[in-house]
Amino acid sequence: MYSHALEHGSTRAGRWLRERRLRFTLWIAAIEGLLYLFHVLHWWLAVAVAIVAVAFWWYVARSHRSDVLRQAGWIFAASQLLVLCVPIALTIVSALAIGIIALLAIAALIFLFTERPS
Repeated sequence: MYSHALEHGSTRAGRWLRERRLRFTLWIAAIEGLLYLFHVLHWWLAVAVAIVAVAFWWYVARSHRSDVLRQAGWIFAASQLLVLCVPIALTIVSALAIGIIALLAIAALIFLFTERPS
């Protein structure tokens, strides 16, 4: 039968986390993104936590002997960076909506001013 090669230095718990890290990252980012949208989290707090998360991953978890700590650090950093995408996306969508509303208002004004009175 087929045998799976194990990465050097990996542990059972670390492999379990690695298999599920994208799912954990997306769930954490989704929950924190909703907290941001409902004004439970502030933008600057999200930025500060993302800086701490990336610094933790870069200086501690990335080269640590513990496979679990490496995977948990990756999940922490990736989820916090995804949370930062929520306000950026919200700003872009809001600007797009305002632009569309402005174009509709201009079109309505043109229609009103060019219509001849009967």
